[in-house]
Amino acid sequence: MTEKLTRILYVEDEPDIQMVARLALETLGGFTLEICSSGKEALDKISAFQPQLMLLDVMMPGMDGPTTLGELRKLPQFSTTPAVFMTAKVQTSEVAGYKAIGAVDVIPKPFDPMTLSSQVEAIWERCHG
Repeated sequence: MTEKLTRILYVEDEPDIQMVARLALETLGGFTLEICSSGKEALDKISAFQPQLMLLDVMMPGMDGPTTLGELRKLPQFSTTPAVFMTAKVQTSEVAGYKAIGAVDVIPKPFDPMTLSSQVEAIWERCHG
């Protein structure tokens, strides 16, 4: 029996996208979301929140998504937590690059708020199937 996904760390610097994702994942999906506006904030909050899955925007000021993932992976308890990048940069080579640095999948932006939670659920099932 797969552990049920409930806690998602979401790192996204754009307030409008945060709001849509919160609606999609909390209201429609029933997940508990910890939204961080930067990689630094994610590093500050991750230990207290203990997410089961991490969603990371790729392009952020300061610390980008790949750098943030690298820093989060240095924390032993999150070295294997599934990470998914959310980005408009979804060329085959780009997706392969994200997977090479440890992402389990990539969700293209703009995402569909009506299907986002089922996309996340499907990725979770693949990771724990």
